[in-house]
Amino acid sequence: MYQKRQKYTQELLMIEKHIVIEDIDPVVLYGVNNCNLQLVKALYPKLRIAARGNVIHVMGDELQMSAFEENIEKLQKHCLTYNSLSEEDVIQITKGEKTGREGVEGVIVYSVTGKPITARSENQQRLVEAYGQSDLIFAVGPAGSGKTYTSIALAVRALKNKEIRKIILSRPAVEAGEKLGFLPGDMKEKIDPYLQPLYDALEDMIPAQKLREMMEQDIIQIAPLAFMRGRTLNDAVVILDEAQNTTSAQIKMFLTRMGMNSKMIVTGDMTQIDLPHNVRSGLTEALEILHDIPGIAIIHLNKKDIVRHRLVTRIVEAYEKSLTPSPSPRREGGEQSKGELK
Repeated sequence: MYQKRQKYTQELLMIEKHIVIEDIDPVVLYGVNNCNLQLVKALYPKLRIAARGNVIHVMGDELQMSAFEENIEKLQKHCLTYNSLSEEDVIQITKGEKTGREGVEGVIVYSVTGKPITARSENQQRLVEAYGQSDLIFAVGPAGSGKTYTSIALAVRALKNKEIRKIILSRPAVEAGEKLGFLPGDMKEKIDPYLQPLYDALEDMIPAQKLREMMEQDIIQIAPLAFMRGRTLNDAVVILDEAQNTTSAQIKMFLTRMGMNSKMIVTGDMTQIDLPHNVRSGLTEALEILHDIPGIAIIHLNKKDIVRHRLVTRIVEAYEKSLTPSPSPRREGGEQSKGELK
């Protein structure tokens, strides 16, 4: 009877809490086949721990509960920063030790595989620095120079740090002259092929499940340029990619969407203008008009910044040479070339 009464008293002293996992994919925290969760249970044998979806149910004495909550918060922050969590990380964080990833310099964010994403050239670093100093940045350079990827990494970092509430990515769909009717499917299916490079970059930096949730909740929005009209974009990082294919009216419309606590990054490659020959690129005009406005940064990247396959640099160089007019051969002594009329 005494033992039963003691057990009943102990149960009365136990407290129960529900911890909601936010900002990260619970699968990353729990580990493959819940290996991380099982390890956490082993580290806290006096607690009853069960997880369902993004909620962890815990029951136990108050002292261990407090330590558990503190370490679960640390584990979540680790997952948010590095997009990964190993069993070794769980043990080190629980013991209050460093995981060995701290102190890496120049990291913008970590990829979904835990790989650090950093500026990989001098001009990419200038872009990172300009983000901290200016609210509107133009990043202009050839294909593969990292202007779009670096810009999206900066936006993801700002979102993770809760500096902003949303990321808005846009592109002009001009390869089909903005006439997308011939493509199959609804509007989203028609537009998606133009926006795929933006999806690719995001998928490198945000776990798939979490990315889907963010897009469903409009925390991350990807839309064609035409959908920007009439909006005021507050508390956001807004990126306009392939801006060389905007008209003067389009880029002016886009730039005037900037709201409070927002940053805009405009990227483009002046060698890949797909507009009709009689239409001037809005990016070209914007760079001329806005080059000396305080608060606006213009970063020029070049072939030295290309971080794709080494052949991309050679391809860019070859096309640059082809655009340079070669001098016409000189004729000596007025000699007549073959087939020339007298």
